[in-house]
Amino acid sequence: MRLNKFLAASGVASRRECDEIIKKRQVTVNGRIAELGIDVNQDDEVCLNGEIITLKTNEYYILNKPKGYICSVSDDKGRKTVLDLMPKNVGRIYPVGRLDYDSEGLLILTTDGELAQYLTHPSNEIPKTYLVKIEGTFTENALNPIRSGIEIDGYKTKKCKAHIVETNKDYTKIHITITEGKNREIRKMFSAIGKEVTLLKRIKIGELSLRGLDRGSFRKLSKQEVSYLMSL
Repeated sequence: MRLNKFLAASGVASRRECDEIIKKRQVTVNGRIAELGIDVNQDDEVCLNGEIITLKTNEYYILNKPKGYICSVSDDKGRKTVLDLMPKNVGRIYPVGRLDYDSEGLLILTTDGELAQYLTHPSNEIPKTYLVKIEGTFTENALNPIRSGIEIDGYKTKKCKAHIVETNKDYTKIHITITEGKNREIRKMFSAIGKEVTLLKRIKIGELSLRGLDRGSFRKLSKQEVSYLMSL
């Protein structure tokens, strides 16, 4: 494992920040000043400013995010972040991807940067399913422009799956599964067909769901669930 990755996985800092720490000659490996780009293994003694650094086991959580929280570790405007919903002793966990301030639902938080990158990189096309609520009645045929891809912000969205789960004179609920995740994409997709989204909730990543998890609550992911996410 590369030294900067080892330090980041141990909770020291981000990989980029760890590179700077190594450049400042603050890290030793087996008693020698470390250089950028070297590899270390479990038998090596890695020290930061003389203190031994041990590799921590990654942590994985699923959170049912409520509205009114931002997906960040901090906010310069003083708004509540998703970390405010987590215990104080969980360490350097980060939200995987984003749900905007007014959206809610399934959010993964982890110390595992590689899994986070895998789940969020557009080329991997990880399916994410959302519950969308709009005002008034709607028809399946009216969803066709969204299913086939629709022009927003100068680009055409990818094809997606969408179907109505409930409709009446007051509102319509729709399940939509997308494999990309541009900023406010679903809201913009419905806006393009003249509909405002009044509720947006992520309910699945792949087949991992929020089942049994109340709004604002979290739990650790099982080994099987982590392995499933890595296999998507």
